[in-house]
Amino acid sequence: MSPAMWKWTCLVSHLLLSATVSPLGRQQPPHPKRPFITFTGDQTEGNFNHLVVDERTGHIYLGAVNRIYKLSSDLKVLVTHQTGPDDDNPKCYPPRIVQTCNEPLTPTNNINKMLLIDYKENRLIACGSLYQGICKLLRLDDLFKLGEPFHKKEHYLSGVNESGSVFGVIVSYSNMDDKLFIATAVDGKPEYFPTISSRKLTKNSEADGMFAYVFHDEFVASMIKIPSDTFTIIPDFDIYYIYGFSSGNFVYFLTLQPEMISPPGSTTKEQVYTSKLVRLCKEDTAFNSYVEVPIGCEKNGVEYRLLQAAYLSKAGAILARSLGVGPEDDILFTVFSKGQKRKMKSLDESALCIFVLKEINDRIKDRLQSCYRGEGTLDLAWLKVKDIPCSSALLTIDDNFCGLDMNAPLGVSSMVRGLPIYTEDGDRMTSVIAYVYKNHSLAFVGTKSGKLKKVRPNIESWKLCCAFSRCSS
Repeated sequence: MSPAMWKWTCLVSHLLLSATVSPLGRQQPPHPKRPFITFTGDQTEGNFNHLVVDERTGHIYLGAVNRIYKLSSDLKVLVTHQTGPDDDNPKCYPPRIVQTCNEPLTPTNNINKMLLIDYKENRLIACGSLYQGICKLLRLDDLFKLGEPFHKKEHYLSGVNESGSVFGVIVSYSNMDDKLFIATAVDGKPEYFPTISSRKLTKNSEADGMFAYVFHDEFVASMIKIPSDTFTIIPDFDIYYIYGFSSGNFVYFLTLQPEMISPPGSTTKEQVYTSKLVRLCKEDTAFNSYVEVPIGCEKNGVEYRLLQAAYLSKAGAILARSLGVGPEDDILFTVFSKGQKRKMKSLDESALCIFVLKEINDRIKDRLQSCYRGEGTLDLAWLKVKDIPCSSALLTIDDNFCGLDMNAPLGVSSMVRGLPIYTEDGDRMTSVIAYVYKNHSLAFVGTKSGKLKKVRPNIESWKLCCAFSRCSS
């Protein structure tokens, strides 16, 4: 792990969590040689929502309610940019800045919902809750507003006012405009907002094409919409996006979503929540490559199914040997809480689990191959409402297959199970970050009570290796 990476890992840990824990659960004072560095914003503005670190400079960008902060690596304020409040009403669609709205307008806070660094164009993408999800493009150096597209319906990215409702992944190119894959909960408004779409990131921050769909005609577009029929089956249906990343030729999102199941021995269905990984090809403008696969974890007969957090890292030489993969293979570190009945009231029992991304991709490839042999149905009830048989086609399905205008979108019915490396029964884990240090794959997990634990995956006998304050050197 590079000194710069170590510095920002420690910094994020200090910023987000303010307590440590020993292997026996006793609270310990901060290490005398490494005092905690803190930053406190304007208390009247509410919570911090998102944080990104410029990997080139170490500068920190902090998305808050009505503010964007630029901080130095030692948490000194360099620049602030005000994003709200402003007169608005969430029922105004299109927003009142486009056309007159009959709903009463009141001073409304702007909750930061997405914060991304666009390295290629040296700008920050800051999306908020005002005006159905308007995004600002800010210059990284001084947070000067480069653009704020708002005059087309494509510019309104999300009507949900929760800070954790939107996730974006930038796909960069050397010789053309980049793409932004954006995923959002739709909050009962599927007619306005696609749940996943790919958008243009133009070089000119004020260009008309900024955030336009990569492709859009009368019949096909670079998006997935939740059908209105789905809400007749599950009235409060939505897809909640927990994490997103790109790897190889694909973009991935990890989600939490409701579904109806029939319990064993019961003739009625009940609603539960399930965690799923969604995969799309980077170059698929028609979204024919959409596949989702359920993921979960189990230890000693206990099911952990409610995804709380995730982070993509490398295996590292030591963990790679145990898993039978290469040191540079992608590994997903995930935190699940116990059960799957209620999204908003997760139980305190939780597990840190790892997935080998290649194994998930192999499972998806097997499913694609079987479906294109005409076996089974599409298994994506929320999108198709009813079962649709797979169609047979004579073609080769390799690791990079990106779908056709048949057998899509596709669901995998059998769950991919992660490998549990650490469980916590009383203080639910809520966040995770991981990295490779001296060939060891290490993870930091944050807990509900504000503790930070450092875990070293040991496949033969997983264990909590030490508290952050005792093994940070």
